[in-house]
Amino acid sequence: MIALVQRVSEARVVVDGRAVGAIGSGLLVLVCAQPADTEAVADKLVDKLLKLRIFSDEAGKMNRSVVDVRGGLLVVSQFTLAADLASGNRPGFSGAAPPAQGRALYERVLATARARHPQVEAGVFGADMKIHLVNDGPVTIPMLVAP
Repeated sequence: MIALVQRVSEARVVVDGRAVGAIGSGLLVLVCAQPADTEAVADKLVDKLLKLRIFSDEAGKMNRSVVDVRGGLLVVSQFTLAADLASGNRPGFSGAAPPAQGRALYERVLATARARHPQVEAGVFGADMKIHLVNDGPVTIPMLVAP
């Protein structure tokens, strides 16, 4: 799975003019499933997200996780993370999982995250979403979790 993780002081997802998910301080996570991904890979992604130490401790060092700071997770599906620009300027998306598999793995990420963390919000799979965020730092980390 591919994820783009942003440490935020606040973030929200809007669909059709209505906020469907919002958090204060925490992580905005854009997620893309790939064809070889499995439920085990989705679970591994959640493990890494919850342990990722990108929040500051008392000394100002990135040493705390979203769990440590009691932050929120806002998880949004984004197949465009698999964009391939090798053959021109128009991206191809064959590196993304087919929609049914992508939806199932996205829902697995959400279910696993909700079972392990008290504050998990989400976007709407396949919807035209508007994401509003205040990137804190800025801190943006690309992640690749392989099967």
